[in-house]
Amino acid sequence: MRSIELHPALRGPIDVKSKQVGLEHPRALLRVLPDQPGRLLGLANRHVVSAMQFERDTLLQLFRLAAMIEIQPSLQHLPLSGKILITAFYEPSTRTRLSFESAWHRLGGDILSITDPATTGMAKGESLRDIAEMFSNYGDAVVLRDTDERSVYEMIETLRVPILNAGNGIDEHPTQALADLYTLFKWRPALCSEDDASRVRIGIIGNPSKMRTVRSLLILLSLFYDRIDEVVIVNPSRDLFDEGQRELLESRGLRIRAEHQLRGVLPELDVVYINSIAWIGDTFERLTGDMGLSADSGLRPDAIVLHPLARGEELDESLDDTDHNWYFSQARGATFVRMALLTSMVERVHRVADVRPPS
Repeated sequence: MRSIELHPALRGPIDVKSKQVGLEHPRALLRVLPDQPGRLLGLANRHVVSAMQFERDTLLQLFRLAAMIEIQPSLQHLPLSGKILITAFYEPSTRTRLSFESAWHRLGGDILSITDPATTGMAKGESLRDIAEMFSNYGDAVVLRDTDERSVYEMIETLRVPILNAGNGIDEHPTQALADLYTLFKWRPALCSEDDASRVRIGIIGNPSKMRTVRSLLILLSLFYDRIDEVVIVNPSRDLFDEGQRELLESRGLRIRAEHQLRGVLPELDVVYINSIAWIGDTFERLTGDMGLSADSGLRPDAIVLHPLARGEELDESLDDTDHNWYFSQARGATFVRMALLTSMVERVHRVADVRPPS
């Protein structure tokens, strides 16, 4: 029977500050990042498919623009007014799709959205190359998620507008990695400063060979190898890397150690990144055993926890109201990072930053 008591949440205004990291963090990040917006011009009219495409200085400028937008998300001038984004999500998604669509709408653009391939020409056998040809006529940019890691590469063969990879099978998820790194730098802006010797030890609970978020994050972290003492991969499996994957990361300067139990290594970690889902074809597997985190796990008092979400039992809600919780800020910041990236890709960065547009 329905209660006659009024729910406590209905007795007053919404607590808009609940469980959110404040704006002091993007402001602190702005103070340490040099203002070189011209570096973002290199992203104009470019596909973004892999984290390997990014350079360190470009990332820092992208995060600077994201921080500017996060501080003042209601832009005075809407840079993407008149532009159309096509979002094609052929694999289930909530956060990534809504984050991209929120970002594009906040920038003033319009959206054409596809959430089921059965409603498209693919159901009739139309090739991805032909679909890309049509997308080029209908939109100014494309966001694609597909369980097949080859799909995005097939589409770029005929696309004449930029495409963003929103997750291609177990291969990569570069914009999620951008959001992850942006959160890390907001938490400790000194990691971006050339005048500071701050270093961190990062633990990643996951599988780099099967988790696209982890794969892309490791690539971006390797650009900042000099600010990272070590990356500790925690997973009960002994099979963690694709052939050549670890060697590539270590050749870029990243120090990597593998551990197979979580509790013993937690006290060493400044940052704990956890992602339980590993996609295998059209299905997925989750981490099990002692790989979960809760408020009683023995985290360092000043350690933070990141998670790309959605979560399962591996990330207990007991952490939500602790200072360890940076995963909600991570989800929030993803929109602003994508706003910065989309603006740069469609050659409108000059409308939100003091930079001369391309001639």
